[in-house]
Amino acid sequence: MNIELRKNCKYALLVPTSMGIRITPMNGQPVHTGGAFMMQATSAETNVASVAAYLGLPVKVLTTFVKGSPIAQLIKDNLRSRHMDYEGVEVAQGGPWGYRHQINIADSGFGSRGPRVWNDRAGEVGRTLNVKDFDLDRIFGKEGVQIVHLSGLIGALSPETSQFCLELARAAKKYGTKISFDLNYRASFWKGREKELSAIFAEIAGLADILVGNEEDFQLCLGIKGPEAGGKDIKAKIEGFKGMIKRVKKAYPNAQTYGTTLREVEDSNNHQWGALMMAGKEWFVVEPRHITVMDRIGGGDGFVGGMLYAILKGWEPEKWIQFGWASGALATTMLVDYALPADEDQVWSVWKGNARVQR
Repeated sequence: MNIELRKNCKYALLVPTSMGIRITPMNGQPVHTGGAFMMQATSAETNVASVAAYLGLPVKVLTTFVKGSPIAQLIKDNLRSRHMDYEGVEVAQGGPWGYRHQINIADSGFGSRGPRVWNDRAGEVGRTLNVKDFDLDRIFGKEGVQIVHLSGLIGALSPETSQFCLELARAAKKYGTKISFDLNYRASFWKGREKELSAIFAEIAGLADILVGNEEDFQLCLGIKGPEAGGKDIKAKIEGFKGMIKRVKKAYPNAQTYGTTLREVEDSNNHQWGALMMAGKEWFVVEPRHITVMDRIGGGDGFVGGMLYAILKGWEPEKWIQFGWASGALATTMLVDYALPADEDQVWSVWKGNARVQR
């Protein structure tokens, strides 16, 4: 099967996001002992979009910035360096205790020491993302978009961003743009808003053409029973994951493709990495196999980004999951949160397990 995409669009992929920075100690050290830190611009949704952008497809980011902020300038420069167009209002800081871009403080972990992430999102300007600040008829109608990718992170960030994602999904459906939805559950975002967010996520999932999540996402966002989250012997649970996807398909039959990643952590630098996808009525499985991990953050985003790229290229479904798996594995070899493929051949080399020198 193939997913029929709109033709003659300015953008292959559109992502709404709240941009921020991540700081990580150098040399694999914990945050509380770190001296020198690496700083990067990041967001889950642009992590996804990086695969397509680096491989030459036109990508647009909808976001918001703190006016005059040097961090905002760093983010804009970073998006340009990743070959992404961006659009968003400039919000006045409102003084030292006003708005800012979110800060992600991350210990990548090493060996038996697991990763730790501390989210510092007070005053996050991305929480102000509002549908009134964007001309959706121009973006989806005049410019044209083939796929819009929505994430549960933005969907649950604030009441404004929840409504923003819902309106994006409705506009996409109106103009024939395909909708990708990665549930991305975060307990702290849902606290106190469970009823409201359940309804919004259910509507977006009902409109989605591509629906992605792990076992925890499907259970906690959509109430779909699945295998126990995490744990060992993930390979033996594949049939349980298939059962979960079948239940998702029954509840949300509009989607043409459903996907989930399979991960078993041996230690911080050694994972079993696999994936499962249902396209139409056909199953595609990448059984978990060993990958060496430099930094695990962004691996799941890389999987979605690789899968969307393959769909945008019009490849057969078997290649969607293969390219997604390999893009996710590639992302974990990098210090940034996203895959930076030099070309398609580099990604396929990861899939084939070929790490020989390319000359």
